[in-house]
Amino acid sequence: MTVRVIFVSPAIGPELRQARFADEASAYGVGAANGGATGGGTADGGDADGGGDALDEAGVRAARALRPDLPVTSHRFVSPSARCRRTAEELGLADAVAEPELRGCAAGRWRGRTLDEVAAEEPEAMMAWLADPAAAPHGGESVRQLCARVAGWLDGTAAGLTGRVLVVAEPDAVRAAAVHALGVPDQAFRRLDVPPLAVVELTGRAGRWNLRLG
Repeated sequence: MTVRVIFVSPAIGPELRQARFADEASAYGVGAANGGATGGGTADGGDADGGGDALDEAGVRAARALRPDLPVTSHRFVSPSARCRRTAEELGLADAVAEPELRGCAAGRWRGRTLDEVAAEEPEAMMAWLADPAAAPHGGESVRQLCARVAGWLDGTAAGLTGRVLVVAEPDAVRAAAVHALGVPDQAFRRLDVPPLAVVELTGRAGRWNLRLG
């Protein structure tokens, strides 16, 4: 049987505009005491309970405009971040099941900081992080670990489903899913751009994933 997994990235919000690493305390309801063991590596924000200001007005309008274009699906999942949950609500997917395996890449001590701030304060660490998928100089999760986590979800949970599956997922998770579907090295992760409300479709059958274009 074939499964079609349709990923939608979150709508634009103030933290994404600032290119800020996710602060798990606001994005996932996780206290700083955990040292960033979970959470996203891309910009995020908003209230941990209801989405709060995770999206700005433009993001909300864009999500609502996309809503009629999405197909009817039998399974719905959402990354647990505030912006993904708020995007799912605006897309009419308030019943989507939270899936922690599709969270963004854990940013460790960089959480809550902008890319420019980190580049200015830790230029060598930033260069290593951008160049090496196995590097995690922030003490969080490497891109390689992220790609393995998302691949595990695709080959496990998603592969066991049939029909259409709609997922509102962190941009990091969408990029990792595309890397896995194409079977390319994880160095390709940084060559993939996922804009707000991007729709990326994968089809899976007999242990193989294809990336559907158009």
